[in-house]
Amino acid sequence: MTNLKRTPLFDVYKEYGGKTIDFGGWELPVQFTSIKEEHEAVRNRAGLFDVSHMGEIEVKGVDSLKYLQKMLTNDIAKIKDGGAQYTAMCYENGGTVDDLLVYKIADDHYLLVVNASNIEKDYAWLETHLDGDVSLVNLSEQTAQLALQGPLAEKVLQKLTSTDLSKIGFFKFQQEVSINGKKALVSRTGYTGEDGFEIYCDSQDATKLWKEILAAGEEEGVIPCGLGARDTLRFEANLALYGQELSPEISPLEAGIGFAVKLNKEADFLGKAALLHQKETGLSRKIAGIEMIDRGIPRHGYPVYKGEKLIGEVTTGTQSPTLKKNVGLALLASEFTALDTEVEVEIRGKRLKAKVVPTPFYKRAK
Repeated sequence: MTNLKRTPLFDVYKEYGGKTIDFGGWELPVQFTSIKEEHEAVRNRAGLFDVSHMGEIEVKGVDSLKYLQKMLTNDIAKIKDGGAQYTAMCYENGGTVDDLLVYKIADDHYLLVVNASNIEKDYAWLETHLDGDVSLVNLSEQTAQLALQGPLAEKVLQKLTSTDLSKIGFFKFQQEVSINGKKALVSRTGYTGEDGFEIYCDSQDATKLWKEILAAGEEEGVIPCGLGARDTLRFEANLALYGQELSPEISPLEAGIGFAVKLNKEADFLGKAALLHQKETGLSRKIAGIEMIDRGIPRHGYPVYKGEKLIGEVTTGTQSPTLKKNVGLALLASEFTALDTEVEVEIRGKRLKAKVVPTPFYKRAK
């Protein structure tokens, strides 16, 4: 695997038995033990992920809010200092540039966290549309990100800091949190459907923090986790993945993240007219959950039929480790997305029966 990018934690993977793969140009661990074991650890205890491949872009300046309102689909004016928001960035035609998190540090200071494979593209897109007193800095190289996820995440991380973590609410964050003497931005966010934290630190501190968190969580059964479990966890919780549920060809409305698109906000944003048109004329296709009736696992890219008619394709699918069922998300023609509609998924040349089911497949008990 030549020329693949590596995170600051790359050298540590081997110590923990990590098996790496090429993920969007990055050499990252797909698993340390097994996907099933890591998935289970996060659902029942806690798991630690290296997500340092994600991108961080700082937006500063007097006109930051006005600029972000133009660039992003959600209503940035609603974020309070110390708050985070999930949003999307669209092309004029309503297709998705990326989905991302926005952290509000101050009225004139925001941090955008973008998908790894989109860092350069997103930065270029943001730069092309710069307006007013706004500056952009790509902090991705110097920033590492660890995600501690699962019901015991707070208990474990609390051992390493005097900051009262219970005071950091869902989609809130605190800066300058000292974790065993290393400063980090700690946010109560994640991509697993569980409680947990995302920890942004200086890339030089990442290895030490990784080891300290795993040591602190040893008696709780915290284990390192790879991309395989990250994918099955986010999939069960129906969290969209860029490149699968979202793409330049798939709008946020079609992907089912309409809650992050505020068509009624005062500011005009890129793609608003196209999305408004989609909403007013009705979506011709949308993401739906499917469950196999026949034996077979639906996988990304598999075609879906109703009778002889090709009605869409699977965006993500697997055997759900929590439900022990073969389920998928599929982008289907809207008239076939009513619950219990029977469809067929073509798996290795055979058409196998499936039905439309509700999502998310998994929701944690509050």
